Amino acid sequence: MTWAKLLSRQRAGIIQIEQQEVGRSHFQKDIDRIIFSSAFRRLNQKTQVHPLPENDNIHTRLPHSLEVSSVGRSLGTKVGKKLAHELREIGIEPSDLGDIVQAACLAHDIGNPPFGHSGEKAIGQWFSKNADRDLLTDLSSAELTDLQNFEGNAQGLRIVTKLEYYLFEGGMRLTYATLGAFLKYPWTSDLLVSSGKKKYGCNQSEREILTEIATALGLIQRSPTAWCRHPLAYLMEAADDICYASIDLEDGIEMGFLTYDEVIDILKIVVDFDKIPPLHSSCQGNELLGRQIAIARGKAINTSIEGVVDTFVDRQDELMNGDFGDEDLIGACGGRVKEFIQTAKDAAQTKIFNHPRKMQLEIGSAWTIETLLEVFINATFALYSSADDNDVADRHTRILDLMGSHRPQQDWLLYHSYLHVLDFISGMSDRYAVKIASQIAAMNE
Repeated sequence: MTWAKLLSRQRAGIIQIEQQEVGRSHFQKDIDRIIFSSAFRRLNQKTQVHPLPENDNIHTRLPHSLEVSSVGRSLGTKVGKKLAHELREIGIEPSDLGDIVQAACLAHDIGNPPFGHSGEKAIGQWFSKNADRDLLTDLSSAELTDLQNFEGNAQGLRIVTKLEYYLFEGGMRLTYATLGAFLKYPWTSDLLVSSGKKKYGCNQSEREILTEIATALGLIQRSPTAWCRHPLAYLMEAADDICYASIDLEDGIEMGFLTYDEVIDILKIVVDFDKIPPLHSSCQGNELLGRQIAIARGKAINTSIEGVVDTFVDRQDELMNGDFGDEDLIGACGGRVKEFIQTAKDAAQTKIFNHPRKMQLEIGSAWTIETLLEVFINATFALYSSADDNDVADRHTRILDLMGSHRPQQDWLLYHSYLHVLDFISGMSDRYAVKIASQIAAMNE
């Protein structure tokens, strides 16, 4: 692969390259389009790790995405400076790489449904449990695989290329460079079956768009529906991992799942606490520890960034040849950086994700998703099975009307109708999903 193609300024849905605005690059426009989108704004009411937190200090998807984008910008810019000579030959500045990775990081969670990964799992499980019902028998095996393995990454691609701004005409019309960096899994769900992949980044409905992006960027094709990653996608992934490892720990303290001492021990892997300047004498007890952790977290992030940048440059040939594969830059860093990130993830898995209080909340979130799917999918199938709209029962019509612009039409293919249901449900905030599901349950009592 070549940087000249990988950093394409051409936009999806537009034939010619737009003229650059004074004081705002093509890639900065990508950042602005994502930030000002309604899908990005809704991340403020969506679960990061803890569903429906009562503590306002706990992260939702929005601050998480902003923090990841900050780390991603640093990663991209620092890599750009290391590669400045070869990039300037093609008219690319180091800051352009920072802007591309920042834009990709801003959008990396934009397709997540209510309740985060537990919401993803609940959607997939509902379609798996109901696979033998008439309402799913008209789907192809590939279409059913999409639904049974609902993936926020694939929904994110659908949002940025179809649903926001220019509806089904390019969506946000982002540059191919940003879309490539955004595509963490540039393959369809076929590979879940054929190659044992655990995740994918494109539904059957966006196969042509994936092909268009990959062709424009010169990504190396692995199979008819799979390509190697864009090198900058590894930086986006690393930024996400760095923030998960550091910020989840602080949320764990806020929720009472982790102690200050436990978090300090993890940060000490990469931070010398003796070198943290003394704080104001009025800081005592937990306040002192909290501020020390916040300072140490910044130093840990910086150390991780430097390790990832050096690894990217050292392994550039493998990244450009598509030979880096499923390896990640954090793991390739080795040493203290790898140990820090892995130890933090292990602590989160043991003390946070498996905590009984969190698991109880996830049971409630699964009920919410299942209730919504049962009602909206049944109403959609009733519409699909009818001779025309007038044959649909009033209760189904009222349910479909709640979907507004996402409402399926009677003559649509069933798969596309169900995708519109998922567009509607996955776009809900946590609290709105609970509200609608509770109203539906009350009506059926």
